[in-house]
Amino acid sequence: MRTSSLAGGGLLIGFNLFQACKPKAAPPIDLAELNYNDFNAFIKIADNGAVTIFSPNPEIGQGVKTSMPMIIAEELDVSWDKVNVVQGILDNENYTRQVAGGSQSIRFGWEALRQTGATAKQMLINAAAARWGVDASECTASEGVITNSKGETLGYGDVVNDAAALEVPEEVALKEVKDFKLIGTDVGNVDIDKIVTGEPLFGLDYKADGMVYAAVVRPTTFGKKLVSYDDAAAKAMPGVIDVVKIGAKVRSLLEKDPGFSSKISTSDKVAVIAKTTWQAMKAKEAIKAEWEDDGTIDSTEEMDKALTGLLDGNRFENLRKDGNVSRAFAQADKVLERTYESPFLPHNCMEPMNFYANVTPEKVHLVGPIQTPAWKAGLVAAMLERDPSEIHLEMTRQGGGFGRRLFGDFVIEAAEIADAIKKPVKVVYSREDDMMDGIYRPAIKYRIKAGVKDGKVTAYHLKEAAINDNMYDLIPNFFPAGAIENYQVDVAKYQSKITTGAWRAPYTNFLAFAEQSFFDELAEMMEVDRVQLRLDLLQKVKGTEDERIQYSPERMEEVIKVAVEKSGWGTKPEGVYQGFVNYYCHNSHVAEVADVEIEDGSPVVKKITCVVDCGIVVNPLGAKNQAEGGVIDGIGHSMYGDYAFKDGTPMAANFDKYRLIRMKEAPVVEVHFLKNEYSPTGLGEPTLPPAGGAIANAFKAATGKRLYNQPFSKYPELLTVPEKEIIG
Repeated sequence: MRTSSLAGGGLLIGFNLFQACKPKAAPPIDLAELNYNDFNAFIKIADNGAVTIFSPNPEIGQGVKTSMPMIIAEELDVSWDKVNVVQGILDNENYTRQVAGGSQSIRFGWEALRQTGATAKQMLINAAAARWGVDASECTASEGVITNSKGETLGYGDVVNDAAALEVPEEVALKEVKDFKLIGTDVGNVDIDKIVTGEPLFGLDYKADGMVYAAVVRPTTFGKKLVSYDDAAAKAMPGVIDVVKIGAKVRSLLEKDPGFSSKISTSDKVAVIAKTTWQAMKAKEAIKAEWEDDGTIDSTEEMDKALTGLLDGNRFENLRKDGNVSRAFAQADKVLERTYESPFLPHNCMEPMNFYANVTPEKVHLVGPIQTPAWKAGLVAAMLERDPSEIHLEMTRQGGGFGRRLFGDFVIEAAEIADAIKKPVKVVYSREDDMMDGIYRPAIKYRIKAGVKDGKVTAYHLKEAAINDNMYDLIPNFFPAGAIENYQVDVAKYQSKITTGAWRAPYTNFLAFAEQSFFDELAEMMEVDRVQLRLDLLQKVKGTEDERIQYSPERMEEVIKVAVEKSGWGTKPEGVYQGFVNYYCHNSHVAEVADVEIEDGSPVVKKITCVVDCGIVVNPLGAKNQAEGGVIDGIGHSMYGDYAFKDGTPMAANFDKYRLIRMKEAPVVEVHFLKNEYSPTGLGEPTLPPAGGAIANAFKAATGKRLYNQPFSKYPELLTVPEKEIIG
C-alpha cells in the first residue's frame, strides 16, 4: 500500500504488513533448503541439527500437518524452531491410516508418532554413547543435543549417519505427560505464511510441465444418463485441444467394486480439454448434450413423504435393543413422541474439487486434495488395471473437506481422462459443478419416543429414516444407551440416485439437535431440572459392564458440570436466555451452552460456551480454532442450511441461492478444554453437533416455541417473541 489521500479527507499511511510484523534481524535459515540425511520414513536430520518431519495424513484445515509433527518432535526432543514440516506422500509400506476422516488422525497416530520420535532419539543417543565409549544410560538428550555424564555434548547432526545404521530398538521409554515441553503449547500453523501470501500450496495451485485442463459435462439431473452430444462448437473455441467421452472405465470399475456406485454417476460424461481452465469451462458451455432417464427421478417433496412413510411403517433394521420398549410404553404414566427433520446439504468447500493425473506406461501420477489417498489409489489401479505399486499419489493441502473429499469421484474422473488423452491433465470443478454434482449430506428424519413411569425414564425408542444410508453402528451406543433399561434403535432407508455421503460429523450433526431438544422437552414434561435429568441418567451408566457403551459417564458428567460453571447457567440477567446440551461423538465429550438475546422481536445468538474433553490437547491454538469453527459451522447450518431437488435437479447452483452463516452472525465462542492425561480423541467434528441443540433450546427459552425441523430460519413464525398482552 502507498501513502495516498482519501476521498473523504485524511491520510492513509501505507506499510508492508508482512515486513512490519517481522523483527528487524538477519533472515532465518531456510530449513527447507538444507541438505538432509534420511533417518526413517518420518524424520530427516541435517548436519546442523535441523530436522525435517514428514506429516503423513491429509491436511484439510484440521491442523494435523502441525500437530502430528509436534508429537514426533516432542519425543525426539528437538527444538521446534529447527523443524521443517513436509507433507508426506501416500506410502502404504511406511505409514498407516493416511486418512482425514472421523476426527481420528491424532487418536490413531498418537502412540505410533510418539514411538517414532522416541525411537529415533534413542538411536541417536546410542550412536553418541558408542562414539564416547560409554553406556547409553549415562546420556540424555534435549533440544537436539546429547550430553554425557562428563558434560560432553554432540548434536543430532553429528551422529545422524551413525544412528541411522544402528539396529532399531524394540522398546523405548516414552515421556511422562508432566515432562512434555512442546505438546500443550500454542504452535502456529506450519503453512500460515504460504496461506496468507498466496504461495502455491493447494490442489488448484499445482502445475506440471505440459499439463492441460479439463472441464467435464456431467448429468444435470440425478437419474439421467448421456444419450448423445454435439461438440462442434466447443472444438472451434480458442484454446480447446480435444473433447472426449468418458465413463466406460468407471462402469467397469463398479462391476469390481459396486459399493462405490452410490458415490459417482454411471453415465457417460464429456470432458473438454483446453490450455486453460477458463477456456475449458467456456467451451464446456457450448456442448449440446441429450439425456434420458436412468432410474427413478427424485424430488425433495416425494422423498420427504417417503421418509415419513418409513417412520410410520414397520420395516426397520434393528441396531440395538435393550429390554422391552413396547411393554414399557404400555405401562408408562406419560409418553412423549416427537419427529425431527433435516434437509440435504452440500459441502461447499472453499476450494472446489480438482485433481491432477498423468498416466504413462511406467506409472500413474496423481496429485491433489484427497482425504482418502489409499482408497483412491486402489480404485484407480483397479479401473486402469494397473499394479497398485505403479500408482504414485501426492497430497496437497485442501481448501476444506468436511467429508466431500473422502470419496474422490474427481480423482477417478481425472485418471480416466488422463488415460484417454495420454497427457497430464487437471480436472477442475466450477462452483456450479461442485454444488450441482456433489455428494450430499442425506436428508434424514428422526422419531423419538420416551416413556416415564413413577418419575423415571423407563423407555426410549429412536427411529431413523434416511436417504441411501443409515447411521453407523457405533451411534446407537452413544448416550443415552445404557442409561435407560428399555432402549431401542431402529433404522430404515430410501434408495435414491442422488449421491450422498459423509458430511462433517455424519448423522450426529443432526441427531444431536434432535436428541438434545427432545431431552429438554422431556424434562419439561417431567417437571424436573433439564441438566439434572441428564446427570441422573448418567449415574445409571457408571460401573456398567456393557462393553458396547462408547462414552464415559464420568467424563460426560465433568464436562456438564464445567459448562454449568463457566457459562453462568441459570444466573444470567433478565433478557439473556440459555440453552444447554451435552453430547458424545468421535470419542470426545462436549457440553455447550448458548446465550440468546432478543433484538427487534427475534432471538439472536450472542455467545456459546463450549467445554470439551478430548484428552491431551496437542496444540491448544489449533484446537481452539477447530472447536470454534465447529460451533459456528453447527450454528450456521442449523439456522440456514437448506438444499432441495426438483425432478432430480438441485435447486441451488451457487451461493446466491444457498445461505451460509455470515461473519456478523457468528457469536462469541468461549472454549474450555478439560485437562487430563487421557490419550487424545477427536476434535475436528465433536463441537459441531451440539451447537444446533444449544441454540434451539435457548430459542425455546426466549420464545416459548419448540423447533423440530432444520433450518430454523425456514420457520420465521417460530423465531418471534409473542407480543405481550396489553390489559386496560
